[in-house]
Amino acid sequence: GLNFRIQVSPLDCTGCGVCANTCPSKQKSLIMKPLESQSHQIPYWDYAINLSAKDNPMNIETVKGSQFEQPLLEFSGACAGCGETPYAKLTTQLFGDRMMIANATGCSSIWGGSAPSTPYCTNKDGHGPSWANSLFEDNAEFGLGMYLAVKHTREKLASIMKGALELELPAEMKDAFKLWLDNMNDARTTKQAALTIVPMLEKYETNDDKLKAILAEILDMKEYLVKKSQWIFGGDGWAYDIGFGGLDHVLASGEDVNVLVFDTEVYSNTGGQSSKATPTAAVAQFAAAGKNTKKKDLGRIAMSYGYVYVAQVAMGANQNQLIKAMIEAESYPGPSLIIAYAPCINHGIRTGMGTSQLRQKQAVEAGYWHLYRYNPLLKEEGKNPFILDSKEPSADFKEFLMGEVRYSSLTKTFPERAEKLFDKAANDAQERYETYKKLAEM
Repeated sequence: GLNFRIQVSPLDCTGCGVCANTCPSKQKSLIMKPLESQSHQIPYWDYAINLSAKDNPMNIETVKGSQFEQPLLEFSGACAGCGETPYAKLTTQLFGDRMMIANATGCSSIWGGSAPSTPYCTNKDGHGPSWANSLFEDNAEFGLGMYLAVKHTREKLASIMKGALELELPAEMKDAFKLWLDNMNDARTTKQAALTIVPMLEKYETNDDKLKAILAEILDMKEYLVKKSQWIFGGDGWAYDIGFGGLDHVLASGEDVNVLVFDTEVYSNTGGQSSKATPTAAVAQFAAAGKNTKKKDLGRIAMSYGYVYVAQVAMGANQNQLIKAMIEAESYPGPSLIIAYAPCINHGIRTGMGTSQLRQKQAVEAGYWHLYRYNPLLKEEGKNPFILDSKEPSADFKEFLMGEVRYSSLTKTFPERAEKLFDKAANDAQERYETYKKLAEM
């Protein structure tokens, strides 16, 4: 059997305490200690990082099993306790060896690609996410362009392979080509097929010049054998505001792309300006007296198409629901949108960023944030495509707001206005939850 150890790099730990605070074991497996007391752990880290990778003995599509996959995002340099990076890390554990990422300008483009370094890395086979950054206003289209380029290249590869099947080939090579052609949009099958096809092509010899040229062309395109997983990353400033037109265009296209929105409810990287994701009563730049209007419901807008997979998630509130949403979205043969609640240093969390995962749990319990999945494939089975994963709110809404300076500061600057806006924010959240309940009961 195999044993495992959670080994921390003392020299890279930012000291936020999120891991220790969220550790689920009765007796904490991780305890925060001063850096100077942990120097003896440095050689352990050096040893652990050089161990050979082992096959994952568990189901990758589970919370526990996913964590035995190598993260292909490491040492990002984001703020300590950042709510965004855990989502990106998990995505790389599930799909990283075949991921392509178009990243909108914003926090995720800073911690994701501060030249000359990048936190995205490769596995033992040299495979990892390919990443590129584009502007606020065109990142969704940029990601769609990536996807279409790969799609057309793979269609060309399929055409060449079909042509090869008409020539004299060994039976096992024909079988391998047929398996790939029949399942070219299935990630798991194309991975297995590639492991068979590439060595076979490398060893095969023939005197037929035409066949030799065709097989050489297939081998030259070997990187396209495995189905790519196209992702489009960005924050709420991009998705709800500046890049919304492009995002809407890409979702409407019906193409097989996956969008992950890190929803911090504010323009985090550019100085804390209000966005259309900012809820009623929140204090931000351009909303110093608290925002008057309610948060835009990006998920429901996307659901109106009827063929877009949509999920709203919060890692700290429900890890199982998050994993399920990620797997369903990526495997859905069309556009998907995942909106992820991401606590931010701009929120002024009173208990500190070390409780960012706990704040997600509290947000759901208070009815401030709602969890759901909208899967168009369920309609084809005669089922309701909308699944509400949140329970009835069980915690005090205003008490949750008071846990963050972006709300509590309003009671000092505009006390009378604060009470009115807090009541409006509570009503907005309740109205949204009631709408989701009706959708779930249809």
